Amino acid sequence: MKEIKDILDIDKFLDGTGNKPKDRMKELEEFDKQKTKVLKYIMYKKRSEYEVRNKFKSIIPEQNLERIIEYFIEAGYINDEEYIERIIKEYMNLKRLSLKELMYKLYAKGLKKELIEDYIEKHEEEMTEYERKSARELVEKKKSQLEKEEIINYLRKKGYRSENITIGEE
Repeated sequence: MKEIKDILDIDKFLDGTGNKPKDRMKELEEFDKQKTKVLKYIMYKKRSEYEVRNKFKSIIPEQNLERIIEYFIEAGYINDEEYIERIIKEYMNLKRLSLKELMYKLYAKGLKKELIEDYIEKHEEEMTEYERKSARELVEKKKSQLEKEEIINYLRKKGYRSENITIGEE
């Protein structure tokens, strides 16, 4: 990962010469402020490219925002694959969700479908076990309130796969 001083180096975003004509000085100062705002935003909490783009699209001119995002991706400060992994682990530790619900939550964060599916495919065993455990926990929670058939329907509506529902109802 690059050092923060390298990231804040506005010379990289000039014409490549590093020259700063006087008439562009104000523009460059503004660009530096924009970059610093984005850096603070992504350093406070890891963000997806979509979140950064959404947050700053009305504040920073599109051309500058594109260059800033591209730079932070190259520097490793914005990495949607790592972001997906972190978010999935957070949800797995805190919530009872089906894989389908988990995927919808990631789609809602603007993450690319291919990246989400790749992660789930690479971690299929772990993800299946998580869904089974989640289904079992929901069955335990609901069995005093609902009939067996109602629990099965509830889990189906939440997107649980059939093979995990039968495990959950045991």
